[in-house]
Amino acid sequence: MANQFLLPDLGEGIHEAEIIAVKVKEGDNVVEDQPILEVETDKAVVEIPCPVNGVIEKIHVQAGQTVTVGSVMISFGGSATDSDEKGAGSQKQEHKLEDGSSTGSSAGSGRTVATSTAVAPARRDNGKQAGCDLTVNTTLVAATPATRRLARELGIDLKLVAGSGAGGRVMKEDVRSYAAGSLEGTISGAASHTHPVERLDTKQTLSNKYGGGETQANSSSGLGIATGAPAADLPDFGKFGPVERVALRSVRRKIAQNMTQSWSHIPHVTQFDEADITQLEALRARHEAQLKAQGIKLTLTVFVIKAIVSGLKKYPQFNASLDEKTGEIIFKHYYNIGVAVATDRGLIVPVLKNVDQKSVVQLSTELAEVAQKTRTHKIDLDSLHGGTFTVTNIGAIGGTSMVPMINYPEAAILGMAKAAQKPVVRDGKIEIGLIMPLALSFDHRIADGAEAAYFVQHIIKLLQEPFTFILEA
Repeated sequence: MANQFLLPDLGEGIHEAEIIAVKVKEGDNVVEDQPILEVETDKAVVEIPCPVNGVIEKIHVQAGQTVTVGSVMISFGGSATDSDEKGAGSQKQEHKLEDGSSTGSSAGSGRTVATSTAVAPARRDNGKQAGCDLTVNTTLVAATPATRRLARELGIDLKLVAGSGAGGRVMKEDVRSYAAGSLEGTISGAASHTHPVERLDTKQTLSNKYGGGETQANSSSGLGIATGAPAADLPDFGKFGPVERVALRSVRRKIAQNMTQSWSHIPHVTQFDEADITQLEALRARHEAQLKAQGIKLTLTVFVIKAIVSGLKKYPQFNASLDEKTGEIIFKHYYNIGVAVATDRGLIVPVLKNVDQKSVVQLSTELAEVAQKTRTHKIDLDSLHGGTFTVTNIGAIGGTSMVPMINYPEAAILGMAKAAQKPVVRDGKIEIGLIMPLALSFDHRIADGAEAAYFVQHIIKLLQEPFTFILEA
């Protein structure tokens, strides 16, 4: 009996993907973790690995097609390896849903699950009851390539690990917990987080999850997000000349959704200031050749990121999020800084994790790597999640100022404009200094203008006095 491989949950807020390439053909013998599909989501281009050893019996998708999470992608025939069959088998098992109903047989409605002990999330058609029977195939494990690689390195069979991610997806943390002997706690955690997921089709509105909340799409807005007002009517532009309509898709669509949500949910206020980075630029230039010989590109952005983290520790309200449902401020005691990267597909924000634990040289290397991967569409999805604060730099392009928009559900974003030589007064004398404009947009519900001014001044002080970086280190 053929095993059906469904489009897995590719990350929070991702509901659909466009098939870029099908890397196999019907009749091919494939092995676990072999790339079989390349898809483009609204965040990145992702290679999907083969979940089992077997034979491609039927390919249900083609390049250029847009599919939703849970859609049947490929059917596998033939026999899997013993390791694939062990503990899972090819039989279908019934699971109890949260409402007490059991899973049964309804073609194409199942979601891949990590292990037979995890609760299987249901996919419902509009108008059908939650208790409908669904087929669950327990052979396939939903996990990203990075998670699969970690499991191989630790010698862990993913089918034995319960996933705590959406739809039972196995996360890196689940693999590490299992390796540490915490299997029981992991399974119970996965069951408590599993919830029914509704089927998404072209007529049904989408739901986007951010910060634990859920925003139902406004079908009249066309952007998949409620704006509180119906979409505006446009005039017939065709009366005045030729026009072309192009669908708002992938990254650009996601940007439109995020910007609409950020602007409609967060009362933005922007604090402007300038930093005299004359000494810092001289220090950077002095060591540039030495570091370049080691393959390291030392940029001003890295120094700004380190200064931001120092400021976030002193002013934690800018490293927080507001939970609108509970009326609570969520302070994050970790420092993951997102860096906006311009690509040919739109603006993408990879995240540098645990910045406070890394040196300027380490961050320089990591920033260069993630920026290159982002521009070439090779960034993995794990690198696009978990940010607590964002920095954007238009200095390389130009511009003397900006009003950056907050990356929801974060509380603030710092914009860097082009540094330029300007006259400055030092010790009563007019000199030429290298001045960089800064703009901090922040959530006025969480912080006030005075706090924002102090926060920016803290950053400026570090940038203007490079020795303070050494003192803090």
